[in-house]
Amino acid sequence: MVISPRRKKDEDWSFWRPSAFRSPPAYSPSPAAGLGYKAEPAGEQTQCQGLRTGVGMKSVLLAQVLLLLWVSAAWAEVLVQPDFDAKKFSGLWFLVSMVSDCKVFLDKKDHLLMSTMAVTAAAEGNLSIHMAFPGADGCNQVDAEYMRVGSQGHFRVPALGYLDVRIVDTDYRSFAVVYIYKELQGALSTMAQLYSRTPEASPQALKAFQDFYPTVGLPDDMMVKLPKSDACSSGDKEPP
Repeated sequence: MVISPRRKKDEDWSFWRPSAFRSPPAYSPSPAAGLGYKAEPAGEQTQCQGLRTGVGMKSVLLAQVLLLLWVSAAWAEVLVQPDFDAKKFSGLWFLVSMVSDCKVFLDKKDHLLMSTMAVTAAAEGNLSIHMAFPGADGCNQVDAEYMRVGSQGHFRVPALGYLDVRIVDTDYRSFAVVYIYKELQGALSTMAQLYSRTPEASPQALKAFQDFYPTVGLPDDMMVKLPKSDACSSGDKEPP
């Protein structure tokens, strides 16, 4: 698994995900927080909500076992695009909308901006993805390898904390719906993303996305449509 962020020295990318931020007026840029946000006060929870309990080790272990059983069942119910074709999926995609139950995402979602992904089909069904997303200091870029797991269109990206990534639905020409189950510093969360070949998603794409994410327990009020930014316009190009 290879991820090669192109970033300034001393920046903190522990919170990075393939989306971007507009700094709200109430915040001041700080390298300690990463992506243009001032560091949170000590002791505040700044990660996704995960399994938290203080009722004893036996209860913790039981809860973890039940969680793993639930996760396994949930993953089994999320289907992958039949006969997924990585070469047809290659090219430029815009991340136009996303939804997640991650607490950090919910706190920041009104300040997110549209990002782009240049996808290249790699060996053994993997995908090499170059991501460009606007940040407080301009356009940030990250390269990541999506490693195939089992069937075509099913991946994992350990370096990003993506335990399970599935291309759920795509027509290759205009849209793709992507399911992600991820871990961030011990906390688990579910995410769905809508890719579009253009900055404006088609009605068909929006319907496919809106029909999917409720099936994995994500309500409408956790969804955001991402506005376009010119910060990464020079990176909006096809992969080499």
